[in-house]
Amino acid sequence: MARWSSAHTMLATICFVCVWVHSSGSEYVRPPPRRIVCTSHNGSEAHPQQVHISVVGKDQMRISWITDDKSVPSLVEYGTSPGNYEASSTGEHTSYHFFFYTSGKVHHVKIGPLTPNTVYYYRCGGTGEEFSFRTPPATFPIEFVIVEWTASTLTHIKKWDYDLLLLPGDLSYADNQQPLWDSFGRLVSPLARSRPWMVTEGNHEIEKVPIIGPPAFRSYNARWLMPFEESGSTSNLYYSFEVAGAHIVMLGSYADFDAKSAQYKWLKDDLAAVNRLRTPWLIVLIHVPWYNTNLAHQGEGEDTRKAMEELLYKVGVDIVFAGHVHAYERFTKVYDNEANPRAPIHITVGDGGNREGLAMLFKTPASPLSLIREASFGHGRLKLVNQTHAHWSWHRNDDDNSVVSDEVWLESLGERRASKGVDGEESSAQARDEL
Repeated sequence: MARWSSAHTMLATICFVCVWVHSSGSEYVRPPPRRIVCTSHNGSEAHPQQVHISVVGKDQMRISWITDDKSVPSLVEYGTSPGNYEASSTGEHTSYHFFFYTSGKVHHVKIGPLTPNTVYYYRCGGTGEEFSFRTPPATFPIEFVIVEWTASTLTHIKKWDYDLLLLPGDLSYADNQQPLWDSFGRLVSPLARSRPWMVTEGNHEIEKVPIIGPPAFRSYNARWLMPFEESGSTSNLYYSFEVAGAHIVMLGSYADFDAKSAQYKWLKDDLAAVNRLRTPWLIVLIHVPWYNTNLAHQGEGEDTRKAMEELLYKVGVDIVFAGHVHAYERFTKVYDNEANPRAPIHITVGDGGNREGLAMLFKTPASPLSLIREASFGHGRLKLVNQTHAHWSWHRNDDDNSVVSDEVWLESLGERRASKGVDGEESSAQARDEL
């Protein structure tokens, strides 16, 4: 079993990477951190814990979990009825060291082919508890949750159904304290093992200690393996996948991004291969926002924006979601700092937050590009109703009940770019009828 002591905690604290955040205007001071949410493992060393699933290709799912017992096989048995496992798959495993910490055995097993919109029952490691998940639908409608997280955010999310969860970085907030990765995995497992979680990295996943420490993203890459190889990427920090009429690109804010970089070249090729007849919706997630009127993290995404924004604009990306700033903000369609009807909408959903608290201060006066902004905890829901229309809603959840505080109907730019093979436009009223 992975062990941790007060001495190790002190060492990790000493080794924290300090990041200086530049703010324009008055300096932003974040409220002090709140109490850390810790979850423990009460099962045996062979019992699967921290189970989560992710989409892999057209009809496969990756099941990931951890065991303290290193002899447990990387095996998943699964079927469409409880206790009746018609198929099984074996996969790979890894483990890692981080100073005095040693992880458990990290299992990754791909299963499939799977039928869309179907409940599967599965068991990890040949023993223990049975879990279940539902595969995403093959056609519209499909609903995504887009969020950073707090315990209260997760509580609100599980009150309503959805098909996939998209997380634009900042997972465990372990910041070198490796047992917090385990605690986070246990906390989110009830949700993450029943619906696919597709994630990209944030600054809290870097965990690079200069000179003496392990390489950056060691923990993230070991635990949260995404389908990067299946999408032609050479790094787990950026990848893409397709589901039910949407091509979704997960970019890496902390991977090289200039025109000579591997990420830039991959993104250019990936976008060039998108078929808007098959996937009329084109959605991008990145951790650091390119547009931001909050005083927190001002200008941090500007270099990435200058390098990559034109690629997104030329292919007609519909929406760009970001995290990082612990507040909510929705912009109009914008390109190169100007309103543009052929450009994507930018939405910051870092308001799931964490123990660091909210980013309370915004620039004044407000930019005309920023349509709504609010420093409250919450989460977003994107329902792609059909090939032309989608409904976005943001749910404030610092109330006892989740409250819709912002909503808007969106029209896909893919409809304008697909010359043939797509049915004519429906009115927004017709699209609403399908909700």
